[in-house]
Amino acid sequence: QPQLVESGGGLVQAGGSLTLSCVDSARTLSNYAMGWFRQAPGKEREFVAALTRPGTKTSYARSVKGRFTVSRDNAKNTLYLVMSSLKPEDTARYYCAARNAVTGDYYTTDMEYTYWGQGTQVTVSS
Repeated sequence: QPQLVESGGGLVQAGGSLTLSCVDSARTLSNYAMGWFRQAPGKEREFVAALTRPGTKTSYARSVKGRFTVSRDNAKNTLYLVMSSLKPEDTARYYCAARNAVTGDYYTTDMEYTYWGQGTQVTVSS
């Protein structure tokens, strides 16, 4: 099973950019459809972005579409989330997630994912 570790979070001013990474130390990332989710204090976890095993199809939450870009490098066993034009409302803990997939589908609800990282904190100041 994958061993997911996120990194790249931090404190950034509104309008700034951050790139999150999620590394699978088990080197099995290519077997999984992947997603990013986030959870702010007092709120439910919400979908951010997802992509298929080969990375050819993506999906984004409406709140981040056009500002965030999800990608993957299966050779490096790494998932990325490039976040730009950040807003204070993007402040949350960001999690990567994986699930077995044999088709070219992506998944947009947390219930569909099996494996999770521990998260990385993103704080956007106004």
